[in-house]
Amino acid sequence: MTCVKLGSKADAFHRQGQAWFCTTGLPSDIVVEAGEMSFHLHKFPLLSRSGVLEKMIAEASESEEECVISLSDIPERLEMNEEYGEGNLISQAETFFNQVVLHSWKDSLRALQTCDDVLAHAEELHIVKRCIESLAAKASTDPNLFGWPVLERGGPLQSPGGSVLWNGISTGARPKHSSSDWWYEDVTNLSLPLYKTLIAVMESRGIRQEIIAGSLAFYAKTYLPGLNRRQVSGESSSRPSQVAMGSPLSEYDQKILLEEVDGLLPMQKGLVQTKFLFGLLRTAMILRVSPSCISNLEKRIGMQLDQATLEGLLMPNFSYSMETLYNVDCVQRILDHFLAMDQVTGCASPCSIDDGQLIGSPSLTPITMVAKLIDGYLAEVAPDINLKLPKFQALAAAVPEYARPLDDGLYRAIDIYLKSHPWLVESEREQLCRLMDCQKLSLEACTHAAQNERLPIRIIVQVLFFEQLQLRTSIAGCFLVSDNLDGSRQLRSGFVGSTEGGWASAMKENQVLKVGMDNMRMRVSELEKECSNMRQEIEKLGRTKGSSAWGTVSKKLGFKLKSQMCSAQEGSVSNQNNANNNVEKLKERHVKHKKGSSISDKASVSSIVHS
Repeated sequence: MTCVKLGSKADAFHRQGQAWFCTTGLPSDIVVEAGEMSFHLHKFPLLSRSGVLEKMIAEASESEEECVISLSDIPERLEMNEEYGEGNLISQAETFFNQVVLHSWKDSLRALQTCDDVLAHAEELHIVKRCIESLAAKASTDPNLFGWPVLERGGPLQSPGGSVLWNGISTGARPKHSSSDWWYEDVTNLSLPLYKTLIAVMESRGIRQEIIAGSLAFYAKTYLPGLNRRQVSGESSSRPSQVAMGSPLSEYDQKILLEEVDGLLPMQKGLVQTKFLFGLLRTAMILRVSPSCISNLEKRIGMQLDQATLEGLLMPNFSYSMETLYNVDCVQRILDHFLAMDQVTGCASPCSIDDGQLIGSPSLTPITMVAKLIDGYLAEVAPDINLKLPKFQALAAAVPEYARPLDDGLYRAIDIYLKSHPWLVESEREQLCRLMDCQKLSLEACTHAAQNERLPIRIIVQVLFFEQLQLRTSIAGCFLVSDNLDGSRQLRSGFVGSTEGGWASAMKENQVLKVGMDNMRMRVSELEKECSNMRQEIEKLGRTKGSSAWGTVSKKLGFKLKSQMCSAQEGSVSNQNNANNNVEKLKERHVKHKKGSSISDKASVSSIVHS
């Protein structure tokens, strides 16, 4: 009888229910049961190929008329090696595995997936190791060089001349998707142990850390539903759903997965988005993962806090006590990690402020962004009536003073806190307001603070004092511009007179000067209105507080500045009328203003301001 090679003819067998039958002319003389399936075969090909089947057939033939053998433990060592026949199953399977399976990304992935049920046997036969090595090699190779990974996933590729890839050899075509993350979605089908092994092998092969981190983020988003709750609908279209992959993981399995992902993520800034790290931290708090895992996630966020958003910081408080609406303690720890890293790396150093501008190195930008972020967070959590004053103060004071070019954001947060906590006593209000520097408030913030009845009197006096200084600085700046304009006119007049001369040039210069004077007059008028409003508010506060000292201060601050502003306006109008005939009076007005200016009002309130 001629020996027919196993599996050589696809139409040699047909299936009926749970049974397979041989379609050759001879009737079957043996039934092999494997699980729920039965195979009606012939003895001779089995006897000539397997030592184990030879013994089982001999034993079954002695006791029964119909030869039935059962293979209950599969895979089982069937001894189908070269001793029982040339080109036996082991050699054929090895050849097929090396030449077909390992050369294909898709087949290697499928073979690795099937190893889950028989993992011990697969590891013993080195199937797992070889599949993972094959996948890691393909993932680490530039997809522009070979077509096999993307060819199987995206269909045939056309070369510029119209030809396609042939037997895995590039004919000049380029993959449609040549990004380094083309394999992210495929490996999510692997179980966590196999995926961890694959990532470890990829790292040993030198794959870039950002690619590894991207794959870990994709894998976590696939199996942790909490990470996808805030993503937009467009981001989920390219990600396999858990419904299609099977039942979702239990909370315990999600907890294990999150801790494993945290352990595999490289501790390096900027490898993954800060939004993803916040999602991991939020999910970790819900799943009650280990404290070390939560601490690691807080450190990762702290390393790149300057890239965070206010939405990410607003994490609900998942503790049983529900002391506050948001987890302020967690944000405090994240900020501490950022400041500690900032000091170690030397990215920040004290700086000074001149006219609202930072004087320092450009490396101060990250900490300035963090200060703005924290001020915005304080304003969001301030309405929480359960937020205690020490906790609010601690978070606000943790930001270095030099990190805030202006204290407008901090003032806004303090004002909201005072409005939401009206039961604070005067001493607590003063203690809270000492967090901000009145000298670093903008003119708009000073105007608002001067009318804010929630602020302590001492703070309002300081605000008014520094607001007056800002007004004086603004007026002096206007006159300085006028001096510069006058000097420039003289230089231009001398140059033009020496070259061209003429009445037309002089008229043009006078016209320019007139425009500058008009602008200055409008500015002085605006300042006068602001001072008038400030005087009225001071008188109002003096009447409500009933303090004689307060009335004296309001008169000095209000009426003194009023007289100065009026005299400045009168001088500007007089100069405007004579601008065409005598430009030199601009300097005289400036000198007159300087002589008329008095610093007595500053001395009168200095004791209150600095007490």
